[in-house]
Amino acid sequence: MRSKYFLSLILTLSTCVLYKPVVAQTEVDERSMQFKGLKFSSKDSLFFINFRFRMQNRMGFTTESANNLGISEWDARVRRLRLRGDGYILGEKLAYSVQLSFSRGDQDADNTGVANIVRDAVIFYHFTDNFYVAFGQNKLPGNRQRVNSSGQLQFAERSIVNGALTIDRDFGLKAYYTNKLGDVVYQLKGAISTGEGRSVNTTDKGLAYTGRVEFLPFGSFTNDGDYSEGDLEREQKPKLSIAGGYSYNKATTNTGGQLGKDLFAPVDMKTLMLDAIFKYNGWAYAAEFIKRDVNNPLTYNSDGALSYAYEGYGLNNQFSYIFKNNVETAFRYSYLTPSNRLANFEDTREVYELGLTKYLRAHKVKAQLNLSYNVGNQNHSLNYDKNYWGAMFQIELGI
Repeated sequence: MRSKYFLSLILTLSTCVLYKPVVAQTEVDERSMQFKGLKFSSKDSLFFINFRFRMQNRMGFTTESANNLGISEWDARVRRLRLRGDGYILGEKLAYSVQLSFSRGDQDADNTGVANIVRDAVIFYHFTDNFYVAFGQNKLPGNRQRVNSSGQLQFAERSIVNGALTIDRDFGLKAYYTNKLGDVVYQLKGAISTGEGRSVNTTDKGLAYTGRVEFLPFGSFTNDGDYSEGDLEREQKPKLSIAGGYSYNKATTNTGGQLGKDLFAPVDMKTLMLDAIFKYNGWAYAAEFIKRDVNNPLTYNSDGALSYAYEGYGLNNQFSYIFKNNVETAFRYSYLTPSNRLANFEDTREVYELGLTKYLRAHKVKAQLNLSYNVGNQNHSLNYDKNYWGAMFQIELGI
């Protein structure tokens, strides 16, 4: 209901702000048949806004164990419900992006205790076609799968590696530069941010410093396909992107840096991120390696209660092929292991996943079926039987 009222309010305000007659239409990319949203623009081209929404409805379950196929837990809910507005004011150089979330699982309320409705609220200024800066709250230039929109994924969720080790949205100043050296495209990205994520009200003296470099030796992907999983564009020539990034988060107070529950004392986090993606003629392969070090991950309060920051490393691999009827098969293998200091608290985990996706309008309208086999650490003294099966069916609908 809140989303309905909000959309009505925004549409009314937009009409008032765009004091000259506006044109509204639903734009469609004819090549990919992908919806581009509902847009409003002034006749003098000084004001523009593009509205989009999407939702992900799902139902899935996990079993008691690998041997006991009884249902341990059901997962039936609206995973994501988002409203987004992008545009510019006083010309294309001054742009903005706003994204709001309305489902509980999308608000990080269980970690922070408050509903974090605002996901993105950021202002862009384009100095040139190749260089722009951003000020506000949005995703840091982190690992590729995290920067990928959740609406551009092959599986219903990102990998366990991303879940444990990613850096996330943060408030700060970011800069992005793209250029070419012959046929090679390279991109430089950097950020200085609070380091406390999107739930922060005030911050301490510690900041986060993030940098990322990307090389595309065979040129740009079609329709920015280096940040979209699966080769839906069926690249006619091989395309490859190789990237590396590093983040230093000084004195963060969350278990996951920009994410997670509160720590009892601030810690310093260092996160190394390496990833690559390759696409050609319907085939796609993506890989990520993330490693995190924390100066002192174990923090205690005066009563001796423990809260720790996750450190360790993980590797994720995804391989897929999309048939000409827009049915895609995908396989994912993820491996995650904690550091020695966390071995008594966290298990080494492996996940094998199969995915079957039917794309009706590219990533905007699709049905996904995932089957997973989760492997726990068999040597863990408290519970040796941690292997279990999981299944998930999800429908995504958006414009």
